[in-house]
Amino acid sequence: MDLEIRHLRAVCTIAEAGSLSQGATRLGISQPSLSTLLQRVERTVGGRLFERSRTGVVPTELGTDLVRRARVVLAELDAFGTGTSADAGGPIRFGTVHMECVATLFERVERSLPGAEVSMQIEPSSTALARSLTLGHLDVAVLGMAEDHDIPLPRDIGQRIIVPWVPVYVALSAEHPLASAAAVPLAGLADEAWISPPGADDGSLAALRAACRQAGFTPDVRFEVPSGGGRRLIAAGRAVQLVEPTSQGGPGIAVRPLAGEPMRIRLLLAWRRQRIGWEQANRVYAEVVAAYSEQAMASTVFRPWWEDHREARPPA
Repeated sequence: MDLEIRHLRAVCTIAEAGSLSQGATRLGISQPSLSTLLQRVERTVGGRLFERSRTGVVPTELGTDLVRRARVVLAELDAFGTGTSADAGGPIRFGTVHMECVATLFERVERSLPGAEVSMQIEPSSTALARSLTLGHLDVAVLGMAEDHDIPLPRDIGQRIIVPWVPVYVALSAEHPLASAAAVPLAGLADEAWISPPGADDGSLAALRAACRQAGFTPDVRFEVPSGGGRRLIAAGRAVQLVEPTSQGGPGIAVRPLAGEPMRIRLLLAWRRQRIGWEQANRVYAEVVAAYSEQAMASTVFRPWWEDHREARPPA
């Protein structure tokens, strides 16, 4: 097997995270998948790359050398990406995490930038969106992340909070015994199979595991599917999944709040200052806020919470 770019990124991420579990979270894959990938890389290079212990992993001498070389390669690749970004006269490239209001969101953002051609990229990982902003592949993006998780952004990326915090909801079969509950206790889902939440490297998977530990169980994260791709599994009663609170679910699916709000997320707008001026950013921000608020008010499940928690409304 030849080493690929994804192998180099995986090894560097493990070294930076200090553990396989954290590395898997940042990469948005399961820990067993990352362990298998690491074993293949170790077989290719002919030796162990990390020493494992109860506190995490530490690079071996071979691992340290590979990480050093990999970072050089990845830096060159990222620099090439920056150099190939569109010029200032090209279309405005807008990215967003997957939300129920994406269609309205695009229409409103397009309206806020009169005379500009706007393209859109929907990406479950805010970490990936932030990287695209940094490299100049996107100009403005809506990012979402677990409440206690941060995604570092360089100083030339402007940012403004859209929603300081909202609770995470759960999607489950409409036939589930808890589907009619006003709020679902997390402990009541201890025996369920879970679909890995979108944007695992944005802290969602780590937040799920931490909340489940608090509730007294370890979640059986059995499925990894694209955003929205698990709806048939949920409707059939084969799995449950965390969702953002404005989610409408779908046929055979009930969306419910989790009792006690064990997990929260926040949303923010980020933009490249070299491409988006302050006045433009303000217009985009206002339209993004309007789109989210409109979706929140349209949700029969989320609307009561939205109306009762003005402190979580987008700041003026």
